Amino acid sequence: MAQLAVNVDHVATLRQARGVTYPEPVAAAVAAETAGADGIVVHLRGDRRHIQERDVRLLRKIVQSRLILEMAATNEMLGIALDIKPDCVTLVPETREELSTEGGLDLVSHQNHILEAVSTLKNAGIDVCIFIDPDLDQIKIAHKIDADMIEIHTGAFCDAKSSKQKQKEFSKIVDAAKIGTRLNLEVNVGHGICYNSIKAFKGLSEINEFSIGHSIVGRAILTGMEQAVRDMKQLISSL
Repeated sequence: MAQLAVNVDHVATLRQARGVTYPEPVAAAVAAETAGADGIVVHLRGDRRHIQERDVRLLRKIVQSRLILEMAATNEMLGIALDIKPDCVTLVPETREELSTEGGLDLVSHQNHILEAVSTLKNAGIDVCIFIDPDLDQIKIAHKIDADMIEIHTGAFCDAKSSKQKQKEFSKIVDAAKIGTRLNLEVNVGHGICYNSIKAFKGLSEINEFSIGHSIVGRAILTGMEQAVRDMKQLISSL
């Protein structure tokens, strides 16, 4: 059974919208783990629009499963990661204008820079995942620069408007997952996956972990975090 890593960024988004001290993403992480989450994900962005460094430091002390830090491969973020020592770092692209991460890292253009970041993190004993589009060239480079795992960007599939387009985008994910597995990379998927779209992954045994945040936090507003995570875990168990 594939694992579930729960991203609590958008609990912090709600907190930062009012500049108050609640809701608490650390409490959300505890509730998610209580409900069976296999990992907790946070994205510490350069502009600190949601998760703060304080959150990551507290989570490092409290998370009992795995703490996964999403971050850009900047000197600032590398310094924070080396200090906090998350279980895994997922390297992602980042621009100030985007609402959320809009695509995978371009390893073709930035191979040397990302290679240096991967080496630095791995030398510190931190597992490294690279967030990439379902593209053969990107996967080959991820393997070449010695990443431990990849997270396939599923946004194009989840956001597709027609069934034909969805099928086309999903076939890319399937191919990428199979190729990544053949190259001995752990294969994770994430971005835009919800309680409906996750059903499409039934039978795709190559997937090691689903990284899901927005849809779980959205449901948690109505049902509570523990129930929202249990609902998603049940769907994953049926794949």
